[in-house]
Amino acid sequence: MSAAPDPLPVLRQTAFGTAKLMPDLDSDGSWLLTLDGTPQSYVDLVDPTRLEFEYTRRLGHLVDALAPAGVPLAALHLGGGALTLPRYVAATRPGSRQLAVEADGPLVDLVAEVLPWGAAAEVAVGDARERLAATEPAGWDLVVADVFQGSRTPAHLNSVDFVRLAAAALRPGGCYAANLADGAPLAFAAAQTANVRAVFAHTCLIAEPSVLRGRRYGNLLLVGSDHPLPADTLARRLAADPFPARLVDGPDLRRLAARATPVPDAEAEPSPPPPSGAFSIG
Repeated sequence: MSAAPDPLPVLRQTAFGTAKLMPDLDSDGSWLLTLDGTPQSYVDLVDPTRLEFEYTRRLGHLVDALAPAGVPLAALHLGGGALTLPRYVAATRPGSRQLAVEADGPLVDLVAEVLPWGAAAEVAVGDARERLAATEPAGWDLVVADVFQGSRTPAHLNSVDFVRLAAAALRPGGCYAANLADGAPLAFAAAQTANVRAVFAHTCLIAEPSVLRGRRYGNLLLVGSDHPLPADTLARRLAADPFPARLVDGPDLRRLAARATPVPDAEAEPSPPPPSGAFSIG
């Protein structure tokens, strides 16, 4: 009997560009999603606990540190992509209630067709901020903002007013996490940190040391809560990761955001574009 043929890439025009799902021929059941050449998600259908992207691994560490192992969470994911993190939460915390909001309806259809997620999460098509504003107050343990149109986060998700909406959606002790992308001089990251520090009593920023030093463009994870964060546990997990990251809080975080002020809606701008070739692949 001949071996089954390798899966083929799937190309589809969506609301915001050209999506491509490419099978990882070195790992059965694994796929990379790109939009106009920019990587968006990596999914392992065989093992959804496998997180390939560095920033997604850091989100996974945060999820692991928020509650004892296996305890279900109520998680609102703003930005769906191929639902990597919702699949991880469903696998590690069975019974979790999850909603993922994705603005690109044709992309949702493509992912459902090629990479079905079963009962891992409910998925709604719509604008992340509009859905956040309409969600029940104090209904979520975790709100994750990971919204990119191509390689940039839209302006209306980059204001202190947006962060206040996220805070209102969280239960006491709940956690807000935003995936950012920035490079030297980290002005965008500093402004977003000022937004979160204006709303939450406890804040930290997580990134690779070279990104924090402004030596290269990359992802930063900004976290806020009204309760103390599990910073020590999280820092240990981050340091032990194959792609180590540093957790910045306290005086170091205040210094990073020292010259930044919270950004109101009227002054919010999209995140800065990446330098040429920073993320794009063929």
